[in-house]
Amino acid sequence: MMTLKGSFGVTFVSNGQTQELFSTEGVLAAGATGYLLKRSTHEEILTAIREVHAGGSPMSRNIARMIVEKFQSVPSGMPDIERLSDREMDVLRLLSQGLFYKEIACKLNLSFNTVHTLSRRIYEKLHVNSRSKAVARFRQMPHSLK
Repeated sequence: MMTLKGSFGVTFVSNGQTQELFSTEGVLAAGATGYLLKRSTHEEILTAIREVHAGGSPMSRNIARMIVEKFQSVPSGMPDIERLSDREMDVLRLLSQGLFYKEIACKLNLSFNTVHTLSRRIYEKLHVNSRSKAVARFRQMPHSLK
């Protein structure tokens, strides 16, 4: 990732990972006021800079659609951890104990692919992108939910 500050307070960030857009450490959470894709034209970039300078938040259409869909898929008022199914909680509990997918599959009588899919869903629901971050979220939960 490369960051350069322009003379009028514009920050340019080069990062090819759109999945980080919504993560806790993502660009929007870090304070970005807009988000353009790499394939944006010079004209689109200049227009976006002017829009930011005028108080706007420019985004590529694809990114705006991702944001809208993300908010539409999140039940309001429900903590992330409570959105996990019982089976996802079982998998997360075993992940937090350091078990591998194969071991979890054996212990829960599931296929490796099912455990992998459940893990992916856990990451999505907890807004994380790695096993270690999911486990960290699990360890922060109240004991009554574990």
